[in-house]
Order: sequence, then structure tokens, then C-alpha cells
Amino acid sequence: MLAIRNLTKAYGGPAGRRVLDGVSLTLHPGEYVAIMGESGVGKSTLLNLIAGLEAPDAGEVVLEGRDLAAMDDDGRTRLRRARMGFVFQAFHLLPHLTVARNIGLPLALNGVAGAAAEQRVRELLAAVGLEGRAASLPRELSGGEMQRVAVARALAHRPALVLADEPTGNLDPESAALVLEVLRAQVKRDRAAAILVTHSAAAAATTDRIYELSRSGLQERT
Repeated sequence: MLAIRNLTKAYGGPAGRRVLDGVSLTLHPGEYVAIMGESGVGKSTLLNLIAGLEAPDAGEVVLEGRDLAAMDDDGRTRLRRARMGFVFQAFHLLPHLTVARNIGLPLALNGVAGAAAEQRVRELLAAVGLEGRAASLPRELSGGEMQRVAVARALAHRPALVLADEPTGNLDPESAALVLEVLRAQVKRDRAAAILVTHSAAAAATTDRIYELSRSGLQERT
């Protein structure tokens, strides 16, 4: 599903600060992994490279057989829209859209409408335990509820790859546990490959494998 091979990234030119050096990772459908590491070691940079938002200085990111570096900006944008899902710490829900319309946004962007879109939104509302909040606006939800909406939105179009960047960083422990349970269950159900970037050992423990990113590279914890 995803192959990351020998990624290297530096800022400030060849003599600048090297953030990543020879990072490699392979994920298959249904695999859910965590990446941990101290602040400043390049976790956000790695996610940006995987998403095609930045270009590596060396190495490659291949999603479902497609090398992101070989695509133009429009191609990478289309690939992100169709085959990737994102969950952020700050939720990033559109405040003027209802819960149902926020969840359905990736479907609309990918040309799915009508009964098929409505059915998918209903399925996800049930999966994240928000059946009665379809018509609510984000400001009417708790932080945990907003993050569950964000998880549902990320998975609405059944992406091949889900990238979750500190999705429980703003939540209390009870809400965080529920969001992590929903995220894992839906990733497994949809057979998506998923990467969770987190500082939380409890969050990382919900994944299949844990990797540590450091100046020495990316190493699996044993």
C-alpha cells in the first residue's frame, strides 16, 4: 500500500539542517502503526513528505504503486483527495457545515452524491456514535465529539492511507480513548494503511507496531 524508501530532507540547502536521513517504512492494507519521537526530530516533516506536501531531497514515497515525485502538483492534489485521509489535532471542521455535511465533504470532492453519499454518512455517524448529531454544528459539540467527526470525515471516501497527527492532543483521557478506539476500528474495517503520529504512549499502544523517529533514523520498537 505504502512504500517509503530512504527519505532524506534538509532545510537551508545542502549545508543546511538535515531533518530526515534515510527513513524507510512499508505498510500493507490494514496495517496501523505509530510514530513517536521527541519534538523537532522531523515527525511533521515526514507526514508532509508522505502526503506529497513537500518534496524530499532524496528517496521516494510510493502509494499504491504511484511515485509521488513523478507526479505534478495537480496529480498529487488529486491523489491526496481520492486516496488519503487526514486527522489533525485541531479538528479543522468547517464551522458553517453540519456534522453530516462535514463528514460528507470528501465524498462531494470525489464526485459521490445522492443516496450513496447519504448512506455512507449514515454508516459513519453510527460507527462514531453520533447518529443524533447529524444536524448539529461543530460549535455545539464537545472536543471528543468533534474529533470523532474528524475521524469519520477522514474515512468517508475509504482512503488507502490515513495520516493522523496528534489526534488526541487536545482531548481528555476518556475522550481520547474513545477516539482512538473509533479510529482503529474504522481503519481495520476499511483495510486502510494508517500512521498515527503521537507523543502519547497510551495512544501508540493502540496500534499494531510502534516506531521511534530520532536523528539516527526510524526504528521499530521491540
